[in-house]
Amino acid sequence: MHELPVIKSVLDICIRHARINSANKILSIDLSVGEMSDIEPEWVQRYFDYVCKGTIAEGAKLIIERTPVLFQCDKCSHQFNIDINKIKTLKCPACGDDKCTLISGREYYISNMGVI
Repeated sequence: MHELPVIKSVLDICIRHARINSANKILSIDLSVGEMSDIEPEWVQRYFDYVCKGTIAEGAKLIIERTPVLFQCDKCSHQFNIDINKIKTLKCPACGDDKCTLISGREYYISNMGVI
């Protein structure tokens, strides 16, 4: 259920930017959502359709792009992607060190918006 306030916030941001730029209609919203994010695309779309009713975003297409999980090794600075469904232990594939920093994979943000 936490998707509802997130989508409401996304909609508010988009409407605010559309008005600032004198747009009359929001046609599409592109969201980048990290693979580790607990945001569920199915619920995002349902809530988006619900909160958009009666706004300039009603009928807009919501496009969700999943961004990969990317780590950087603290020892050698090698960056690498992981599949969160298959990994059991986190180690740098270049040097084998287990101290790594998450670079991306938990984010969700508006990457683009189509308006007229």
